[in-house]
Amino acid sequence: LTVLNAGRRYLKAENLSGKVFVTSGLGGMSGAQAKAAVIAGCVGIIAEVDEAALLKRHKQGWLMEISNDLDHCIARLRDARKNKIALSLGYHGNVVDLWERLVYELDTTGELLVDLGSDQTSCHNPFSGGYYPVQLGFEEAKQLLSTDPGKFRTLVQESLKRQVAAINRLADKGMFFWDYGNAFLLEAQRAGADVEKRGGNKTEFRYPSYVQHIMG
Repeated sequence: LTVLNAGRRYLKAENLSGKVFVTSGLGGMSGAQAKAAVIAGCVGIIAEVDEAALLKRHKQGWLMEISNDLDHCIARLRDARKNKIALSLGYHGNVVDLWERLVYELDTTGELLVDLGSDQTSCHNPFSGGYYPVQLGFEEAKQLLSTDPGKFRTLVQESLKRQVAAINRLADKGMFFWDYGNAFLLEAQRAGADVEKRGGNKTEFRYPSYVQHIMG
């Protein structure tokens, strides 16, 4: 319902075939995103750093494909988008790399390859394993979290700033992004990312919450 309503509200589209939804998280609550994308008929690319979560969703049949190769992900995205094929593709990697690759594609080809975007990392708990920084691999990050939580926190905040910078660039070209109620925008703001609403006060964000804006 969130994906369908986002398409209706932001894209003025009842049919989401050929539209692309990019997000992250295939764990507990976020695992349904892959299934939702296919039910809605769009192309869903969902990043997840934990391979166990990807394999679980794939085994369940909720996730159609898995890849750790961004070149392959972009090629599959383009093909499914062009041919209007419903697809859920799990990218085994950090969502910041995925967002930044989409910016690279925009800058080099002029193509905006994503229509809808969100995030379901556990940003209500970003410094205890709810969000993994792009600068490190999954296992390396888990080790740093144990040995130097202060450094881990710094990397998380730098990563959040990079993620928002990429999202902002794509949103400026027409992608519609929303907050999925996971404190992503709040933690990004605390990290110093550019998420405040222009002309608004410090408690207003430039992107809406799905609760009020999409489901309300």
